[in-house]
Amino acid sequence: MEYAATYNIGHRSKTRKAKADKTASAGKRIYRLDAADKGRSRNRQEQNQVRTAADAADGFLKTTFLPKLAMTETIQDAAETERIEDDFYRSLCRLANHYTGFDPTDTRIFGYPYNIALSVWETETHLKKKVKDWNSLRLVQEENGKAFFITEHRYDTGTNLYYIPIIPLYKMLNNKSTRKTACLLLSVCAYLYHIADIPYYRQEETYLYWEYEMIKDWIEQDEDKEEEDTRLHEMAMAEWIGDRMERKLFNRKNLEVMASRIKAYTPETDYERECLQLAEQALALYTDYPGTNVFEHGTYARYDEEREEEVIRMDKYVSFVADTKGWLYESLADCINNEFNEYGEMEEPTLEKRFDGESPVAGSLNFEDRLFTLMGDLCYLLSND
Repeated sequence: MEYAATYNIGHRSKTRKAKADKTASAGKRIYRLDAADKGRSRNRQEQNQVRTAADAADGFLKTTFLPKLAMTETIQDAAETERIEDDFYRSLCRLANHYTGFDPTDTRIFGYPYNIALSVWETETHLKKKVKDWNSLRLVQEENGKAFFITEHRYDTGTNLYYIPIIPLYKMLNNKSTRKTACLLLSVCAYLYHIADIPYYRQEETYLYWEYEMIKDWIEQDEDKEEEDTRLHEMAMAEWIGDRMERKLFNRKNLEVMASRIKAYTPETDYERECLQLAEQALALYTDYPGTNVFEHGTYARYDEEREEEVIRMDKYVSFVADTKGWLYESLADCINNEFNEYGEMEEPTLEKRFDGESPVAGSLNFEDRLFTLMGDLCYLLSND
């Protein structure tokens, strides 16, 4: 539904991010675009969050809170003012009932429009402090004049590359001492391949497939013959192992036996215990969300063709990859950085909740929180086997 007006309240917008500088070195738990991780901490609060402030859009509720209120438009009609206030407080009541622990102050005594400005300020303050993944609050007015709140929740990926290396898993499968552990991780990857719908770099429709093809063309056209054989060999191995491993992932049996592999597995080292814990988390995620994929709350479909060129889509920074070590990956990382530096925003899992009394307001980004944590840990384990 199109709105006649959208009012961005205050200065809460956090959707745009600073341009990326450089991908992280391989072997980290998550591959960062701007800096290397420091250690193996799972605490997302330690990740750098680089964002640029965005100006709020002009609207009749553009405000400067306490002690003065600046407005770009005023409504003179008393009946219309009363109707907007009634809509506002009904929507605020629905919002307060949804976000438990929030008891908004009755601001009607301050008069219009200061009463609305104070309520918005109080609501934003509460959501910012108490609600996980909350991103913005908007008051919108439809063409029929009805006004209500919309809250946006956004999962912050932290400008990370979630590239899951396949060659290390292949090597583990072919090593007798690590084969059982590798089978556990193979089941996890099968879940990501079949259910979470993570792109695979050997599929022609994926972003990384064409990045690898571009690098291959560069190698073949390079006149420096001294390094050509080594580079082409690394590329050939990435293709051959990638095709071979995809056939294993395509076999759904590796997904179906995940529970039995977990039950039969007895870890002896800290690394093996981490792998078992990861597999248990993957099985729990599959059980809780049997049909949900990584793009469930993606926003790419909402972008028009003009904005599409400004956004780093999720399928560009979430993928299976050949490896995260060696010359080939360093070349791939350079190509990706050069391209991503041209973008101004990253597509991230986003959820909107409309408090209009008609649309459902259920839902969360819990799946994304668990999935991205799982992928980050898997990246680390496969890069430090």
